Amino acid sequence: MVKVIWTDNAISNLDEIGNYISKNSDRYAAITVQKLFEAVDILEQHPKAGRMVPEFETENIRELIRGNYRIIYEIVNEFRIDITSIHHEAKLL
Repeated sequence: MVKVIWTDNAISNLDEIGNYISKNSDRYAAITVQKLFEAVDILEQHPKAGRMVPEFETENIRELIRGNYRIIYEIVNEFRIDITSIHHEAKLL
């Protein structure tokens, strides 16, 4: 099984997303952050579940699309995946 590690940057992105959404709804902010956090669980069994990130064109940098968000991750080796960032689709990488 692959170990999924959240980088400081990705955790910061989650916090920013939650803070932004909470301006309108604390409940929806919590739901959104929880769904994004749980979305990467699939990677433990299926590391290549996401597509290659078009901006990078490398096999090891991939993304999961969840709603309006891109969860960017790097397959470091066969035992480790780093979640590197989460971006709203409207933002540039």
